Amino acid sequence: MRILCPVCGEVLKLGERQWYCVKGHSFDVARQGYVNLLTVNQKHSKNPGDTRQMVAARKEFLDGGYYEPIVQMLVKWLRATGSGPLLDVGCGEGYYLAKVSQALPEKQCVGVDISKEAVRYAAVRNPKGLWLTATAAQLPFPDNSFSCVLCMFAMTVPEEFRRVLCSDGAFLQVLAGPDHLMGLKNIIYPEILHKEKNIHPQLPGFTRIQSQTLEFSFRVNSNRQVQNLLAMTPHYWRITKEGAQRLAQTQTLQDTAQVIFNLYTPTDLHEERDMV
Repeated sequence: MRILCPVCGEVLKLGERQWYCVKGHSFDVARQGYVNLLTVNQKHSKNPGDTRQMVAARKEFLDGGYYEPIVQMLVKWLRATGSGPLLDVGCGEGYYLAKVSQALPEKQCVGVDISKEAVRYAAVRNPKGLWLTATAAQLPFPDNSFSCVLCMFAMTVPEEFRRVLCSDGAFLQVLAGPDHLMGLKNIIYPEILHKEKNIHPQLPGFTRIQSQTLEFSFRVNSNRQVQNLLAMTPHYWRITKEGAQRLAQTQTLQDTAQVIFNLYTPTDLHEERDMV
């Protein structure tokens, strides 16, 4: 797997404890095994992405096995994409990619996230993977590097995903459905506003060939895990003081997950222009 220098675009080579390019730019391999390729000009804040507290909460919740049905569906879909290298963009603390690596050991798995804390956790979870702190807007890989790109509950950047994907590859997008975690929402919000959500988006450079909705129920039996669930959702930033108080009194939660799987294949750019 070739990795590009985020400063000059030259190919990085692995030394004893650092990656370096011919122009003298170097990036240390952290003690946990990941490499931080996020440059200062690529940051929108001092420490972009999820905080250590949010990453730890996600790890504890996911390790509880509540989302195992998502793992099973994910492995099923990725098995059909062949044995070529897989890139997980927005990999978080590495739960899903580690599970995929165990189920499909023939795949070379690469995880990228803008959060240094998340990638650090991911590298500890699965030392065999290649874990990089980088931005999805400027992926540090040459064109046509991956047979599959995966994006789970993270921002989709279709132009960059198309660039690093092989012409015969596949892009798997996993989204939260509009009715995802209604049990949690009913606790933290006084009123649920039903906004229309595009769960099957059209993406430039891609053609959607298959979609499937996964729904399953699960029960959380401790307030700590209820709080962890909140911390791994966008509602963490939107909850009101009153909603937080109600959630603090919630010891058990019966909820339903609704997850959308969208599979895309690359569209020839000349073909796209002809269709316009």
